[in-house]
Parts: sequence; structure tokens; C-alpha cells
Amino acid sequence: MTLAPVPDKPRILIVGGGYVGLYTAMRLLKKLNRGEATVTVVDPRSYMTYLPLLPEAAAGNVAPRNLVAPLRSVLTGAEVVTGHVVSVDQADKVAHVRTAAGDALELPFDHLVVALGSVSRTFPISGLAEHGIGMKSVEEAISLRNHVLAELDRADSTTDEAVKRKALTFVFVGGGFAGVETIAEVEDMVRDAARTYHNVSVEDTRFILVEAAGRILPEMGADLGVWTMEKLQERGIEVYLETSMEACVDQHVVLANGVETDASTIVWTAGVRPNPALVHFGLPLGPRGHVDTRPTLQVRGLDHVWAAGDNAQVPDLAGEEGAWCPPNAQHAVRQAPVLADNVIAALRGRSPKEYRHKNLGAVAGLGLHKGVAILFNKVKLKGRPAWWFHRLYHGSRVPTLNRKIRVFVDWLLASLLKRETVGLIELEHPRDPFTEAVTPSPSTPSRQ
Repeated sequence: MTLAPVPDKPRILIVGGGYVGLYTAMRLLKKLNRGEATVTVVDPRSYMTYLPLLPEAAAGNVAPRNLVAPLRSVLTGAEVVTGHVVSVDQADKVAHVRTAAGDALELPFDHLVVALGSVSRTFPISGLAEHGIGMKSVEEAISLRNHVLAELDRADSTTDEAVKRKALTFVFVGGGFAGVETIAEVEDMVRDAARTYHNVSVEDTRFILVEAAGRILPEMGADLGVWTMEKLQERGIEVYLETSMEACVDQHVVLANGVETDASTIVWTAGVRPNPALVHFGLPLGPRGHVDTRPTLQVRGLDHVWAAGDNAQVPDLAGEEGAWCPPNAQHAVRQAPVLADNVIAALRGRSPKEYRHKNLGAVAGLGLHKGVAILFNKVKLKGRPAWWFHRLYHGSRVPTLNRKIRVFVDWLLASLLKRETVGLIELEHPRDPFTEAVTPSPSTPSRQ
């Protein structure tokens, strides 16, 4: 089946509905003249997720549904196709799509925007696939929250010290933003939840952060990274630098420094890599699998193809010679409008502009009223001021006014009311109770 554009109307095909995909489509719909082009967005999910606040969703400070923006509601003037682009024929300018219903669909295009983003970077570690929990989606954040609270229930209900110790041991691998913010937020939640249990105390819990490099939060600089590590250690969190996880078979964690422990919770946040589907797009890729782009965000050798965000290696004109823009949300949301404007310029026969953006700094939340920030690479904030700035910045960046309001209301309610510490582990297998109810037991006589 072929989905053809309106006659005499070029199609701009956007593959991916994340930061770059959503913001590019929004900009195109705003600036294109009526009838000038068809904007089509293809993504296996029907929504965009604001990833930086996933740690807060895992801790229950923000409702997960408020971190997702439904593509069809936001992009009312675009075609939205729920499915995967399995391959692209660059010569004929046709994308081959497998829809959510399993149908094969061909999408001809005039301009292609590659915005597939990234996936978790993993290593061949025994047991990781069976027991690891990622933090790249809102579903994973929900699952982590429910899992952690279920382990508190397990610990509270057992008299076996080994079972209790395992249930209350939490290992986080990766000392970047995702790892540090997630362990800090989850530890904060567990500290609150422990007060409601008779047989669980904060002293019973064990949190471990593992980082292969020599410091955590490298984007923050050495001094703020050291300060953050010291604050985590003051909360009882063990931090192991220049250390890797060698195995976690049967939830028995073995670290390279000799530390071994049983842990029911193993969270993997050790970096990202470009979406592996890029190999089927017929594009020039860099040494680490990123799409090779020019400063105009055009793919080298293919003027009709554009790329940005985590799946692209974009020259950093504001950095040192030969540097690439780091794969973070700050660059993605700023590359998107430049990309959209350049596509429109190409449609109208004008020259595209180069992307140039100087890093404005970074912010990290470390639990309620705790944070760290560096602004404009000069001003450094710690503690509550950094936490306020973290919330102000990310609250302002959540897409759509609807979601912004919902997130700020969540934060307001969290400041006025006691944190909810209810885990819904049944969400992992919601049909099990019904299946058991309709499955006759051996002692139940069958109806004639």
C-alpha cells in the first residue's frame, strides 16, 4: 500500500516523534504556507516523552502521563503514522513502513528528516538482559517505581534476613545525569516510604552507584561532580568510581572491584547509542553509528535528507575544532527549529543556515529540595537554589502548555501533600487475576 501526498504537494517525512521529530513538525506546521507541503510523522509510539523528568516520575513527584505529548493532538495539521520505518530507498525517495497493524506501507517523500534518537548502550554482561531495568521510556520509569515499592512490601513481610537484604539492595549502573538523578530520586522515595513500614527502616536499605569513569556528572565539571558524590555518600549511597559490573546472574551483582551482593533491583543507565535501525536508511554513518551531517543539519551527500538529535553527529561550531554537539535534550530542542527552517528554505529555493549554539549549562535534580546546576558555564548552584532552577528550566521545556500546567500542578500538590508510596506491581501482568479466575482448578467440575 502506498500513501501518496496531495497532488503537486511535496511531502516532508519525519521519522521519529521524539524531541527533534515533534519540535520540527510543530515548527513546520507553524511556518509553512497553506498547501505548501504535507508533513508526515512516523513513530512506533503515538506520543513524545519528555525524558529529563523520568527520574521524578519514578519517584512519584510527577504523574507519568503528564510527561507524554500525544502526537495526533499536538500535530493536528500533520499525518501521523504509528509504525516502524524498516528501510529507505534513497534513489526512489520511498520509505518502507510496517504499521502498528502489521500492514506494509510505502511513503514517497521529497525531504526526509531522520530523528530516531537513541537506545540504551549495553554490554554483554551475564544476567543483564534478564534482570536489568532501563530508564529510556515512561513505561520503564513506571515499572521501576512499582518494582521498588513492591520490594519494600516483600522486605516488610519476610522473616528471612537474606530475602530482606536482597529486596532492600538497589544497584544503579551509570554515573551520568540519568543514573545520578534516578538513584537520588528513588532513594528519596524509599526514605519516605520506609516510615510507613513496621519491619523496614532506612538503615536496612543499601544503594550502590557504579561508574566506569573517574567521576560522576562529568558535564558539571570536576568540583560539582565531587560535591554531588559527597552529598550522595552523606545519604548512605555507596559510590564506586572506575568500576564496572561484571555480572548479575540470578540478581547476584559482581563488581570489578571485588564487591558482590544480591540485589533485587538493577538499574542500567550507562549511556546511549544511536538507534540501530539507521543501518537500513542508506545513510553515511560515523564511527559510532551516528548519521554524518553538515552544520546545516543536511546529511553529507544527500541534500534532501536531514538529521539532528541523538542519532546525528552534528559539528559543534561553538566548540573546539572537530567537536560534535553532545547528544542531549538542550541541543535537540534547539536543532529542531533550525532544521525546520532549513527544510522550508530548501523548498523555497533558498540556502540553509548553519546550526550554532553555545552550551547554556546543565541542571540535575538530586531529590526533593536538592540539586546541582551550572549556568552559562560560569554560575554554579548547589542545594535548594539549584533544585528550584532545575524545576523552572525543565518545567518550561515540557512540550505544550497543557503539559506544562499539569507538571507544575503535580509539583505544587507534592509540596503540599504527603508523597504517595503505593506500588502497582500488578500492572506488569494485569490479566493474571482474570486468567486465574477463568481457568478451572482440577477440583472444579466442568459444566455439562
